[in-house]
Amino acid sequence: MRAIVVGAGIGGLAATLSLGRAGCEVTLVEQAPRFTETGAGIQLAPNATRVLRRLGLLDAVDARSTRPSRLSFRTWSDGGEICHYALGREVEEAFGAPYLQVHRADLHRALAAAVPPEAVRLDTMVVGIGQDAGSARVTTAGGEQLEADLVVAADGIRSSARRWLFGADEALFSGTAAYRALLPAEQVADLDLPEYALWLGPGRHFVHYWVRRGELLNVVGVVETDAAQESWTARAEPEEQLHAFRGWDPRVRALLGRTGTVLRHGIHTRAPLARWNIGRITLLGDSAHAMAPFQAQGAAQALVDAAVLGDCLTDATCADVPDALDRYVRRRLAVATKVQAGSARAGEDYHLPDGPEADARDARMAAQAAEHEFGPHAGAWGIDPFDE
Repeated sequence: MRAIVVGAGIGGLAATLSLGRAGCEVTLVEQAPRFTETGAGIQLAPNATRVLRRLGLLDAVDARSTRPSRLSFRTWSDGGEICHYALGREVEEAFGAPYLQVHRADLHRALAAAVPPEAVRLDTMVVGIGQDAGSARVTTAGGEQLEADLVVAADGIRSSARRWLFGADEALFSGTAAYRALLPAEQVADLDLPEYALWLGPGRHFVHYWVRRGELLNVVGVVETDAAQESWTARAEPEEQLHAFRGWDPRVRALLGRTGTVLRHGIHTRAPLARWNIGRITLLGDSAHAMAPFQAQGAAQALVDAAVLGDCLTDATCADVPDALDRYVRRRLAVATKVQAGSARAGEDYHLPDGPEADARDARMAAQAAEHEFGPHAGAWGIDPFDE
């Protein structure tokens, strides 16, 4: 069985590994000339770390990660705690895998190191995807045609493959933008910071947590805005982030004031699809279900996609591919779409204006925390995609 994976992000690398475990000969095609250290913090809930264990990579990722003991929700103005939820040992005991916080580059590096170098074709842009009854193929910018039994398009939120399969369909601006930065631990040692906190305020929220075994603090400030560029490299104007969080708790202001380069990117999503596959071609990860990051499930859902895809293609023959991809989509689409919707709702809930609505939200969150150790954001953690 031969497979082509388009895109070497988190989902594409995981799909390459999962298909390889299923017995496929995989070619991974990536337009970038080299793997580079991009992005910042990523959170990996137990549904993600179970996949890493399945791929034999959990120890390698864990060695470069941080394991938070709890998540604290805070009020924007004075930092008073609304509620907190357990993580750490309690999560591992309940869900069978840990909750990790990791630099995206460290996760990407661990996945890439496990892919055989001969399977990777860098600096190769795909300009077309096609198929017939017996095979699927991609066309490169150099005019080459690569043929296989199936093609997996993991080409991200700006997926060309999605457009080729299902027609014109652009990324949707969420109405929010994120300020992102990483601060060395010694630069914030004097601040009385919770280890992992999410501060809620009118029209915006702020989150911080540790990555790289506590060497770096990942900070993210999300604000509502009319427009923002979808870019991981666009820089904010000097002190723009301080103006955006004027009047917030002094600790939040101190963190934002100590950042050097601050990146600002518009948060975009994709509309849910009724299906991800046609014949021998399927979408995976952000190309299928790009979501707002407000439940920290984007990378996790891509990893689960990859694991289920490999499971569906284990022992499959060339003739089985269309049916196997149908099974993959049946097992994943409804769950991913539900998580996608939940992530959007969480952002709305975080940004309520001061007053009765925010007071009711805070009371509801405190009541939920008293009854449920892990909170509503844990709904996706315990879903077993292999329990059909």
